[in-house]
Amino acid sequence: MESAGYSQPGGSSLAMPTALKILVAGGFGVGKTTMIGSVSEVPPLETEEYMTQASVGVDDLAQIPEKTTTTVAMDFGRITLDAEHVLYLFGTPGQERFWFMWDDLAAGALGAVVLTDPRRLADSFASVDFFEQRRIPFAIGINCFYGRTEVTAAEVNAALNLRNPAPVVMCDVRQRDSSKTVLLALLESAKAVAIG
Repeated sequence: MESAGYSQPGGSSLAMPTALKILVAGGFGVGKTTMIGSVSEVPPLETEEYMTQASVGVDDLAQIPEKTTTTVAMDFGRITLDAEHVLYLFGTPGQERFWFMWDDLAAGALGAVVLTDPRRLADSFASVDFFEQRRIPFAIGINCFYGRTEVTAAEVNAALNLRNPAPVVMCDVRQRDSSKTVLLALLESAKAVAIG
């Protein structure tokens, strides 16, 4: 993708950075909004709303009883990689009733991070299927809630039975450096796919 130029006042021309689009997906309550907030260099756009009685019996809070809000459209953040590349992060809503938005959000994506809660691994299956079917490179981020998990990256990789190799990274998305590690693993994987 070539960068388009634009003119500054005074006539000098600067190259626009190449935009790289990454999705952050996964099941309900796995930490997508938190991840984008931890790495974005700008205040993230969040569409969090308080959960109401309408979600009772629809959203399973058994493993996450402290959750009081949910994403109802998308999250957005930005990371400047260098003068030539800017990473735009789009967080997808996790509940099935919002999946109709995923195709639009995925248009033009370089890749995706599929966040998983190791206590609810099955909640990530739909995200994995979505990206595998569309041949969008992805990395699995195992969000170690409270800094711990009872599973290993190898166990999650085996449980997901991925069609193609994808990086599986242990992380704590509350920590900026940990979230960046997952994004870097995705970028390396997407680069390898592109080179083929």
